[in-house]
Order: sequence, then C-alpha cells, then structure tokens
Amino acid sequence: MTQETQITEHFDVAVVGLGCLGSAAAYHAARKGARVIAFEQFELGHVRGASHDTSRIVRTSYDTPDYVALAKAAYKDWADLEKAAGVKLVTMTGGLTFITKDSGVSAHNYASSLKANNIPYELLDISEVSRRWPQFELEDGIETVYTADSGIVHAARSVAAMQYVARSYGAVLKEFTRVDRVRPEMPGERVIVNTSRGSWSATKVILATDAWTNELLAPLKAEIPLTVTQEQVTYYKPTRITDFEPGRFPLWIWASKLWFYGFPTFGEPTIKAGRDQAENYMTPEQRTYVHSPTLLQQLTDFIDKLIPDKTRKALRTVTCQYTVTPGRQFIISPLANHRDIILALGAAHAFKFAPAIGRVLAELAIDGSTSEDISTFGIPHTELTLSASKL
Repeated sequence: MTQETQITEHFDVAVVGLGCLGSAAAYHAARKGARVIAFEQFELGHVRGASHDTSRIVRTSYDTPDYVALAKAAYKDWADLEKAAGVKLVTMTGGLTFITKDSGVSAHNYASSLKANNIPYELLDISEVSRRWPQFELEDGIETVYTADSGIVHAARSVAAMQYVARSYGAVLKEFTRVDRVRPEMPGERVIVNTSRGSWSATKVILATDAWTNELLAPLKAEIPLTVTQEQVTYYKPTRITDFEPGRFPLWIWASKLWFYGFPTFGEPTIKAGRDQAENYMTPEQRTYVHSPTLLQQLTDFIDKLIPDKTRKALRTVTCQYTVTPGRQFIISPLANHRDIILALGAAHAFKFAPAIGRVLAELAIDGSTSEDISTFGIPHTELTLSASKL
C-alpha cells in the first residue's frame, strides 16, 4: 500500500471545504452524532471565497416558492446556531425589493411565493416608500415588495460559530489541508480522501468546494458548468449616519437589467452596497483581489441617484468570489454515479440558507434522505439541455 492510500482513520462523514456551506454541514453532521472530519485548503476564515467580511442578507423574499420555503426553514436553523454558539448572529432590519419593468421578475411572483409559504409581506407604492424611508428617491414605474423578516447576518462570525460548535461535538477540522482527490472504493462503506497531508476514509463525503469543485469531479467523470467571477462591495460613510441605522433604514435590493443591493449601518458608521453579478470573469488562480475602479464608479453613480447624498464618501471596497451554476440554481445532491459523494453549490446567494443547507447535507449523508423539499436542487442534466436546445 502506497503512502497515498495508507488510511489514517475512518470517519462517518468527510466534508471538503469550510466556507459557510461546508462549515454548516460539519456542524450539523457532528451534532447528529456522526464522526466528522473536514478539510480546508487555506486557513479557516480566509478571504479567497465568498464567506468572509461582515454582513450578508437574510430574507425569505424570493420569486419562487422553493427558495422561500428553504429560507423560511433557515430562520429556525439560524436561531438554533445562535443558541448552540452563545452568540448573536442575525439582526432584523426589514427589507425592500425594488422591481423595474425590465427586471425579468415581477412583484406578483414574489407575493405569490411568499403567500404560499405564509410569509407576511406588503406591496408598496412610491409614495408609501417615500413616506416611510425618505432616504430613497424613486421614479415612476417601480414595484416594491417589503418583508419585515429581512435582516443581516454576520458572515465571518457565523462561519466561525459553525466551526466552533462542530468542534464542540467532536468534529476534526483540518486547515491548510488541500484535498487532491476523492475516490469511491466500496459503495455505501468507504470513500478515500487523499489530501496534501495524508489520506482518510469516510462512509460519505460532502463536497462544498465552490470554484474548485470541478477539479475533484473530473477524475469521477463528472463536471458542473460553473462561471467564476470576482465581485466587489463598497462601504460608504453617509453625511447623516443616524438616518441609516437599522430601524430607520432597511436592507434593499434593486431588480432591473442590472441588480444592486445595500445595507443599513452594521457595526460601523457606514452603509454597504454592491452590484450583483458584475461579470468580472476569472479563475481562482487569476483573481487579483484588486477592485475595479470602473465597477466602483458604476455603483457610486447608481447609489447617488437612488439614495442622494452630496457629501457621502466611499471608504473601502472589498472583493469576493462568485461561483455561479446554470440558472443560478442551488445544487444539493449526491452524484448520480457515486451516491456516497454529495455535492453542495450555493450559486453565490446561499449564505442566508447556510445552516439549513448544512442540515440537509447532514441528513442526506447520515439518514439517506432529508425533511426539506430539494427536488429542484438537483445536478443539472447538461447534455440533455444542450440536445434539446438544438431542436
């Protein structure tokens, strides 16, 4: 037996990747009593993916009922994590979704999806938005959906909390340990995990490897069409900070040909905003971590119109990495030909769902099924889609 295949120890579940989804899976699997080992190729809490920095949006406001249902379930999982870790993670602020006529979505779809899941919401006209939040300046033709249950979750603190609780339940977390290959050996019993620091085996393996996913899928004759980009958010200091504190200013999302989003103040006297999917294409190896001045100017020009403030200052811009699946659908599924390997891809909008997705992954790995409806989150049948498009 070569050193590569000398197995150090066997675990029930191995998790590859310790961003928000992998950390959540490790936490939930360990909490269920499984023997868990998890691997991160970089340091815990690194900035190379999309799980770092401070704030992320939590909301149930989606235009399809499957996402609303999973987001609703995630709120209980967030509360459970807060209790287990003994730390506050979620701050409720309320949230607005502004929808233009050329957005490709409609307030009706949001409303019907929220109603189907018994989530309270309001449809607001421009005058009502201006009355309640005069910081915004809107043009005619904007539909607005308000959900009071929208809020902010602290990103880096949440990932650290999941890792802390996972360890408290006995999970072994290994940072600076690159996984080079996962090799199914005995169906239902053993998958070999070869890493830069030795080899382990597990009954089930969860891949939460984001932009690095296809490197591990290739030897398994599998591939997911993924688009990887470097994105950025900017923190601005407003003239009147008190006007933008939670309770006086909500989260907001601008749905149009271009999508933007923003936050009230959170832990510092700044408001945060960004463009969603700015299409700054790259690979992880090509990533510069240097923000684009062009995208910053585009964002600033947009913010100046939506939230006028002549003396507002841009203080800093932070980059992150998007890994987007076809149709931006979640993938939460075992591989078709290797059922002991479970794939998790969040399509760059999964942080709000993270503890629920982690629970689902743990249920799939340990119980073989999940209590949540994930029927729309399977692995895309790429060849079938391509063939159909030629008809």
